[in-house]
Amino acid sequence: MTERYDSGADGFRRAPTRLERLARLRRIAGLLDARFGIPGTPLRFGLDSLVGLIPGVGDVSTGLVSAYIVLEAYRMGVSRRTLVRMARNVAIDVTVGAVPALGDAFDLFWKANLKNIDLIERDLARQMRN
Repeated sequence: MTERYDSGADGFRRAPTRLERLARLRRIAGLLDARFGIPGTPLRFGLDSLVGLIPGVGDVSTGLVSAYIVLEAYRMGVSRRTLVRMARNVAIDVTVGAVPALGDAFDLFWKANLKNIDLIERDLARQMRN
């Protein structure tokens, strides 16, 4: 992979490495899917669940952030097969999440973004072995 440089106010700086991008995506996924816990239970939820309570707008807006994770995976060189699986996870999350009441409960258990981070990590590890 060629290294890309972006011009900054202080001259040139290095573009983020795959590990730096992955760390950023992991933080975003955690914020969306598992930022908060329900006391006394192992259940965790994030902004995806909270923003999803806003009819229409909520699931679309978190779906766009989820799409950003897929875009970054593409930029990192993740395989086409993995990208398709990631897009399917996001589509399920947005589609079922849009159903009133059922979608809100579904968000507690379907962690599309954390699943997608796992898919990215496995794909990149497989690439490193080959």
